[in-house]
Amino acid sequence: MSADRASTPRPHVLVPQTTWEVEEVSYRYRAGDRWAVRDLSLSIAAGRCTAVLGPNGSGKSTLLRILLGRLAPDRGSVRLGGKEISEWSRRELARMIGVVPQDEDVAFPLTVRELVAMGRYAHLKALQPEGEADRRAVEEAMARCDVAGLGDRSIQQLSGGERQRARLARALAQEPGILALDEPTRALDIRHEMEILELLRELVTEGRTVVVVTHNINLAARYADHLVVLDGGKLVAAGPPPEVLQRELLEQVYRWPVTLTRHAGPGPDAGAIQVIPLARPESGRFDTPSSQEG
Repeated sequence: MSADRASTPRPHVLVPQTTWEVEEVSYRYRAGDRWAVRDLSLSIAAGRCTAVLGPNGSGKSTLLRILLGRLAPDRGSVRLGGKEISEWSRRELARMIGVVPQDEDVAFPLTVRELVAMGRYAHLKALQPEGEADRRAVEEAMARCDVAGLGDRSIQQLSGGERQRARLARALAQEPGILALDEPTRALDIRHEMEILELLRELVTEGRTVVVVTHNINLAARYADHLVVLDGGKLVAAGPPPEVLQRELLEQVYRWPVTLTRHAGPGPDAGAIQVIPLARPESGRFDTPSSQEG
């Protein structure tokens, strides 16, 4: 029997109109700890890029793990495509969602090509060899992430930025309808940072859903359709970038003075709001709007 699977129908991948619905979700890592996420409700729609913003410790990565079903909330519910996240099998989720973690340990030696090919596991039965369709998916993903020339290199020999691009290629090789990324441009130089953001924008144009956790407010403002801002585990704001990126809100969340300007362009993102942090006041103290109200 031929191993070529090019003519085999691909499994159906659900990409519903509303991808995730989060209702009154709270989570803490250990009893007695502060809530990492508290009373959080939001919707993430399909076919858009949603960026999750907030300072360190605001609950961004915890929220992402909850969306992926890797953490079960202590309270509240998470639905994916109208179905409780816990009701999806791991294989179904792997076919539907490509995940790019912020960090991961590789327990055994792998080449870049082998790492990217792991993205095909959800489409293969146990011990089933790659077919032509799988090879094409891997090669295309590597080319789109600029790691095609690194295929025979060991993952351990790569720079941090090269590893991150290889992880994204693995997620793309899954051919998922949804991509979930935690700080995908961390450790990347300007060129590769921009190429990754341009690629994510291209994937949304193709109909995919992208959820990205990031510290980079300005790139989120340029490339995301929808922003979610967290602070102290709570939802502070959600909506299109022009509605969310308000000076008073940003100063309260990040506890630092800022001013806002517009991206000069050229390009389709010309006019996007950009945030410029200001120098610390001469007094050495910055009172946020909330502290001034007291």
